Amino acid sequence: MMQEYINKIICGDNADVLPSLPKELVDLTVTSPPYDNLRTYDGYTFDFKYLAGQLYRVTKPGGVVVWVVMDETIKGSETGTSFRQALHFMQIGFNLHDTMIYEKAQACFGSNDCYLQSFEYMFVFSKGKPKTINLIRDRKNVRSGVESMAVTGLSADGTKADRVRKMMATFGRRKNIWTYGVGGGKKNHPAVFPEQLVRDHIISWSKDGDIVLDPFVGSGTTCRVAKLNQRKFIGIDISREYCEIAEQAVDGIFDL
Repeated sequence: MMQEYINKIICGDNADVLPSLPKELVDLTVTSPPYDNLRTYDGYTFDFKYLAGQLYRVTKPGGVVVWVVMDETIKGSETGTSFRQALHFMQIGFNLHDTMIYEKAQACFGSNDCYLQSFEYMFVFSKGKPKTINLIRDRKNVRSGVESMAVTGLSADGTKADRVRKMMATFGRRKNIWTYGVGGGKKNHPAVFPEQLVRDHIISWSKDGDIVLDPFVGSGTTCRVAKLNQRKFIGIDISREYCEIAEQAVDGIFDL
């Protein structure tokens, strides 16, 4: 039964498709849902709480959901939808493993009364402790080699900790703000995921052979990158046009 879903782009409403998936099937979800009214997607809306519950059901223990969102500004106030969604994920049983930022390399826009809007949230939820953690280490340390460092920070009374000599690697783990160019509106889709963003999450929270899900597959970036990195995939989208684009992307007909 499971094989009918694996390595497939499924055209349909994820509210109908997800309940048909076996329980605890998915290792990692990487997705960016339609948020607020910033993208219309032909008028498609979704029941967030129902979807969140289904994602919890299909996620394996130790599995991860990467939820990429931002907020609309209405009458001078950001909606806060992203925060309410994050709190709901936690209420139904997910841990908020990390609150990450996707910083957009290009200049962005927004209200003239605010600073330029240049990021989206990347909430990393886990069902228990993540079973796979492959932290990317490409941040060059200021110092490397044998260094003297404190064992811990200052104690509550201000006492300094003992110091030890320790080998510092040339590269350390990344900070949780990642910068990429925006995907733009290429391939007839209004919001294409940066391919590198998806790759970095896939290699961080999954391993070869794991199943990666995108219930809003759009132009197919998540499934394409999963395939390129030896993962299995499941993509779902309600738009026949987007499903066709995603299938072409996975088959390698064009680069995103």
